Amino acid sequence: MKWVDALRAFVLGTGMLASALAHAGREEDIDQLMSRYQGQVPGASVLVIRDGQPVFRRSYGLAKLEDNVAATPSTNYRLASITKQFTAACILLLAEDGKLSLDDPVKRWLPSLPAAADAVTLRHLLSHTSGLIDYEEVMPEDLTGQLRDADVLRILEGENRGYFAPGSQYRYSNSGYALLALVVGRASGQDFASFLRQRIFQPLGMDDTVALEEGRSTVARRAYGYSEIDGRWTRTDQSPTSAVLGDGGIYSSLDDLAKWDAALYDERLLKQSSLNLAFSRATSTSETDVPFYGFGWRINSDSVWHSGESIGFRNVIVRYPKQRLSIIVLTNRNDPEPYKTALAITRHYLPGP
Repeated sequence: MKWVDALRAFVLGTGMLASALAHAGREEDIDQLMSRYQGQVPGASVLVIRDGQPVFRRSYGLAKLEDNVAATPSTNYRLASITKQFTAACILLLAEDGKLSLDDPVKRWLPSLPAAADAVTLRHLLSHTSGLIDYEEVMPEDLTGQLRDADVLRILEGENRGYFAPGSQYRYSNSGYALLALVVGRASGQDFASFLRQRIFQPLGMDDTVALEEGRSTVARRAYGYSEIDGRWTRTDQSPTSAVLGDGGIYSSLDDLAKWDAALYDERLLKQSSLNLAFSRATSTSETDVPFYGFGWRINSDSVWHSGESIGFRNVIVRYPKQRLSIIVLTNRNDPEPYKTALAITRHYLPGP
């Protein structure tokens, strides 16, 4: 009957219209959340992935103020500590290869470490339970130039002490992940940046993602970091620790990180047993808003996530695996921290309590 067909068309049309209006309203709300990144200021890039598809993908502001270069979804930001999930993945890949064990003493691979590290294992480093001294607290006062991962080892060779017995407590450790990058090199027979490229970035098609080594590699469509000082934006792109790779040296974009996110749902890169390890509660933490830590991931009751903060960059990736929802926010400025913004964006895509 024609009137039934007409009614169906009307219902379908109104449903599509309502969905379109809701989508437009959601986009406007996100734009409002990101309003301070808009204009001639250091910018941000935001991606929302639901069921494997980008449902919001937008950039704001500038990637490079001096040349008025706009940020785009293919702009590459320094990930800072979001790097740690990639470093952990390298260790898990080598464990799958039989090249190492997570319970190897770190001194099997880095024998020059002092006696205080005798009981430290790779598992301790992955979960921030090693108790090793934070290299940033004991850097040489007369340091010129930038530290690299090998320099972190040299610093720790002179620190025959720890904060606590390995495995007894949690303390977030950049030292541990710098050492893990060196272990990747020793166990694989190639340098850390090359292993990342050959075993993770290239297989996933993350063609513009790189662990930056000045003089050896470059960053395409690079965002530069800025800090607001006395009311003005000043470039603060590098610090003495910015060249340490294992704890924070990767540059990537929304588009490449979408490929990484997809690989965490299946076995195209890591076996399911390895993914389970990465996202399992390896240790409880002392952080009030993060009850557990896995291998390169903070773990809440319904999400896994990690932030990345360094001079001039603040980023976050938040994943809700059961809902197949991910929110990524990358920014090239010192403030504000984007985790709360990501949670506010999340509320537009997940049902309320």
